[in-house]
Amino acid sequence: MQKKTRGVIAAGHQKTVEAGIEMFRNGGNAFDAAVAAMLASFVAESALTSAGGGGFLLAHTRDGNDILFDFFSQTPRQKRKQNEIDFYPVEVNFGDASQAFHIGRGAIAVPGNIAGIFHVHKKLGRLPFKVVAEPAIHYARIGIEVNQFQAYLFGILKPILLASKAGCEIYAPRGELLQLGETILMKDFAATLEYLVEAGAIAFYRGDIAQQLVKDCQDGGGYLTLEDLKNYQVIERKPLSINYRGHSFLTNPPPSAGGPLIAFTLNLLATVDLAEVGFGTEQHLQLLIEAMRLTNEARQDGFKRDLDKQQIAETFLASDRLSPYKKQFTQQINKLGSTTHISVMDGDGNAASVTSSNGEGSGYAIPGTGIMANNMLGEEDLNPYGFHQWLENARISSMMSPTVVLQDNRPKLVLGSGGSNRIRTAIVQVISNSIDFQMPVNVAVDSPRIHWENGTLHLEPGLGDSQRQTINFSDNKLVLWQQKNMYFGGAHAVLVNLRGKFEGAGDRRRNGDSAIC
Repeated sequence: MQKKTRGVIAAGHQKTVEAGIEMFRNGGNAFDAAVAAMLASFVAESALTSAGGGGFLLAHTRDGNDILFDFFSQTPRQKRKQNEIDFYPVEVNFGDASQAFHIGRGAIAVPGNIAGIFHVHKKLGRLPFKVVAEPAIHYARIGIEVNQFQAYLFGILKPILLASKAGCEIYAPRGELLQLGETILMKDFAATLEYLVEAGAIAFYRGDIAQQLVKDCQDGGGYLTLEDLKNYQVIERKPLSINYRGHSFLTNPPPSAGGPLIAFTLNLLATVDLAEVGFGTEQHLQLLIEAMRLTNEARQDGFKRDLDKQQIAETFLASDRLSPYKKQFTQQINKLGSTTHISVMDGDGNAASVTSSNGEGSGYAIPGTGIMANNMLGEEDLNPYGFHQWLENARISSMMSPTVVLQDNRPKLVLGSGGSNRIRTAIVQVISNSIDFQMPVNVAVDSPRIHWENGTLHLEPGLGDSQRQTINFSDNKLVLWQQKNMYFGGAHAVLVNLRGKFEGAGDRRRNGDSAIC
């Protein structure tokens, strides 16, 4: 019998975590665990991610190699007249805030998750792919009980989940939307996975599944063609790397936006000793607000427009570019997504940070497969120039920022988050909580957060409660949330503590879980 591997994993659902832990018990490495967990998340977290979506995996290998695998969605190779496109808005209400998303077959970009899974496993996995896929197939066939968070998601995404016959068969098999405690079955997806295990990723991009997806898009107001699917490629990139208080911070480079923006914020925060400021104090809140505000200001100053240019990250983070923003930040000191994430480390020194998403889903599921396609072309955050203004055949920019923090070239902290524009502020705060305030990983993840954007400050309960009357919020619209919410992200993280022991934390805002083997 294969010797068990030591490892730790944190993710958005207990079953996602269990799939990864099973790979460690079978002798697999962190990458086997990450791929198994990712496949399982398509069942356990189907309202957040899907085989029809896209994502990124940041790998640090035991021999010191760092690779960012980009398998995010690609824009189609050609456009159609807008009056031919199936594309319409739906409103998603989070409780204390709402956000509009656009769905329909005209919102579907080229899916990358299946290509990414097979690519990463072939390059870095240890176990046979059939073994890695077994937990997801098992979950899809026997079903998973709907937990409180999944029931909440089903409720707010109901118009999307039930927009097609195939969606209704999964989420409303008896005519009513599945509720807490009921079982979600995905038998078609189980059969699809078994088929892909034997046939490989090529079957998804060139076989019957591809033919059905393309036919439905061409007949029903979508963009996708067989050329779009046949030409899709996983891209291996060099991660963006900066130093933060003696640690190497690795994350997603351009053309994705989230990583450079996180790096920019951390560069500002590095100018002050936050440990002396104290967590949750008036000054701490003001510093976070100012760092977020200045990062947004810098983002508008040519960064969004120039994302596809060479060396944009180096230019954006250069000392002369940072200098005026650091000066403003210092003056302030003196005044004072549907997305899911998996974090994995193993005892051999491998680390995997993987973020994947289906957007909110397009409302279209490929018949007979159990796979809902993404709505990346309908995500306002991913289309800064406006809907239908995207460049043809280009990788879509994303806020997804799978992150690995190294100390002495060994993984110390692995994390990432879902949450659209809140991804980067969630990650910054968890990193700062862990490194600046030396919090255990569960406390770093669970601590209340803020999010500042476009003049509006969102504040979770428990942070600054006693100072809310004294902090100068006069320049901001203030939204006081009544409880912690998925709006502030889902930052699942794993860590090696000072004693060399693994710690893991799944974000309770999204019913996250963790386990150690």
